[in-house]
Order: sequence, then C-alpha cells, then structure tokens
Amino acid sequence: MERTGKRRGRADPADHDRDVPRQAKALADPTRHAIFRAIVDHDGPVDIAGLTAKFGLNHNAIRQHVNKLCAAGLLIEEAGPPSGPGRPRLRYRPSLVVNGDWGIPSPYEGLSVMLVRALASGRSPREVGAEAGRQMAAQLPETTDPVDKIETIAVRHGFEPRRVERRSSVELVLCRCPYEATATAAPDIVCQLHLGLAEGMAEVSGDTVCVTGLVARDPARAGCRLTLARVPRADGR
Repeated sequence: MERTGKRRGRADPADHDRDVPRQAKALADPTRHAIFRAIVDHDGPVDIAGLTAKFGLNHNAIRQHVNKLCAAGLLIEEAGPPSGPGRPRLRYRPSLVVNGDWGIPSPYEGLSVMLVRALASGRSPREVGAEAGRQMAAQLPETTDPVDKIETIAVRHGFEPRRVERRSSVELVLCRCPYEATATAAPDIVCQLHLGLAEGMAEVSGDTVCVTGLVARDPARAGCRLTLARVPRADGR
C-alpha cells in the first residue's frame, strides 16, 4: 500500500502551482533537503533505519523530516517486503509527480533510451523491453518474489499498480500511465515495450511466473491490466 499527500491522475496545472511553494518550503530546511536528495539518489526505496545510519541523527528526527516531505507530496511511503514476524518496514521513494521540478529524473528518460535502442538495433520494442526487464530484475534482491519485482518496477516507473491476487494468477491494474502523451501517439510501441519489460523480468524468475497478457486501455484513463500466472514448482508448492 502506498501513501502520498495526494493521489493524482492527469496533472492539473493549478495543483502544480499550489504544490511548488509548499514543496519549496519543505526543502528549505538543509537537513530535510539532504534527506530528500539521499532518497532521490538511492537505487530504490529507503527505510528510516537506512537514513538514520546515513545521517547519524535521532530516529524520531529522521521520521519527522520524512513525514514533512511526504505531506508536501515529495515522497511516497510504501510497505516493504515481509522480512519476518511483524509488519513490513515502511520505505520511501521520490514521488514521480514532482519530476523535473526538483532534479528527479523523468520516467520519459528511460523510455526514450529503450526506444532509441530499438531503432538503432532493428529489434522490436518488445524485444528491447525484455532485455531491459532482465537487467532490472538482476538489480533486485534474488529472494524477492518475481511478482513483487514486477510490481516494484511498475511502482518505480510511476504506474501506480493495484495488485489483485487470485488462486494461481495475479493481475496488476496500472492505475496511472506516466507516458500518457507518448502512449496516445504510439500505443502499440509503448505497450509492447512494457509488455516485453514484464516478460523479461519473468524470464529470470526461475520459471515460477509467466506473463499471460496485457490488456491496454486509453492512456488518459489508465487502467491497463497486466496478467501473470504462477507456475507450480516441482515440489508442488
């Protein structure tokens, strides 16, 4: 479950104009700005313990700074993967709705790189996406459930996925399209690229999950559905 100051679909310029002063005020504190930059520059979400170790500050002081960054819409809070008894640790990552304002790389950068690779190599967008998916999967912990990996990448790219578990399958409903303009102009290319991305990640899962389809929707409305099937292991689990 993710939490942020505001859930957004299509950007509203009026909202942006109201948010920027609030975010600037939150970042005016030097320590808070340093914490924000540390999260932006980190390869993946960061928890309070990691920030405490990095800055050498009191646990509660770090949490107060992070809470203010979340309230300003600069960070998103999400539950980490289970690691034992008790609730999973909360982790923090930059909100993609503020990319470009405070030096956060836009998701369009990754998309443009993949499209250029497809053009230069002559391969299909789906093939290029699969290659990128295999690379992304290798950067995540090997112990992570492959469905969690695909969901994590979807979160990082700004798709705001909602997970629907079934007996032997999983559906990720993509509640936001961060590539709305590009996907509207060339839906087949962008959707095939991201289908390949999921397939590449599933490919390195040790045959425990496979991608069974992607139902595309109007990018302006979002709601595309990525379907995955869990493959029973030899031991029956």
